[in-house]
Amino acid sequence: MVLFLLLVALLLSPTGEAGKIIGGHEAKPHSRPYMAFLRFKISGKPHICGGFLVREDFVLTAAHCLGSSIDVTLGSHNIMEREQTQQFIPVRRAFPHPHYNDKTFENDIMLLQLAWKADMTDAVSPISLPRSFEKPKPGMMCSVAGWGRLDVNIPPADKLQEVDLEVQKDEKCIAHFKDYIPIMQICAGDPNKRKSSFLLLLSLPTGDSGGPLVCDGVAQGIVSYGRDDGTTPDVYTRISSFLPWIQTTMRQYKRQGSA
Repeated sequence: MVLFLLLVALLLSPTGEAGKIIGGHEAKPHSRPYMAFLRFKISGKPHICGGFLVREDFVLTAAHCLGSSIDVTLGSHNIMEREQTQQFIPVRRAFPHPHYNDKTFENDIMLLQLAWKADMTDAVSPISLPRSFEKPKPGMMCSVAGWGRLDVNIPPADKLQEVDLEVQKDEKCIAHFKDYIPIMQICAGDPNKRKSSFLLLLSLPTGDSGGPLVCDGVAQGIVSYGRDDGTTPDVYTRISSFLPWIQTTMRQYKRQGSA
């Protein structure tokens, strides 16, 4: 635990203030019991990402959050404190999508099999996934949460932050991102409002990366990438396009201890 807190302290603001995702606010403690905090290493350096519990033994996140020695914290609100609701579980296996492209962020999705099943409590429970080819419509209000940066030059948050984002027409992201693929991605965040999750910074994952885009209580997207100045719209992996891969992977490893 001491090593964990020291690691987090290197990554997060020492002030302990409840900052906010750009244009957002602090979430009600444990109001999003599916949220997962990931810590891992890339080239020996510590990094953090978000994720979300989709089954008692699987967390869904972004493929660009792949690293070594991945640990998952569930049931947390303030990751700088030791909360009785927290469950610390190492990752047994990581399953980045086999066709993930780290240049274009196509297929930016990854399943993490936990070393053991999480205990289901008021602070820890999975979120529902969408039905096949379910598509959030432009104008729909969704939300994203995470422990990422509060702004371009501000360190990540210690308490879970959330922000409401409006789904945009695909054309908005096509105009900003040459690699945007409508069938696999969702465009969200009104460019006229200073509201955003803080995504990839200099091609490295941030605390919001891998978190869920939640629409009507369903995880429709995964925080993938955006511009490094924090302006919107941003790009989210469209979960409904990957349901067969998600279901096949989790079914194959249904039994803990299977090969």
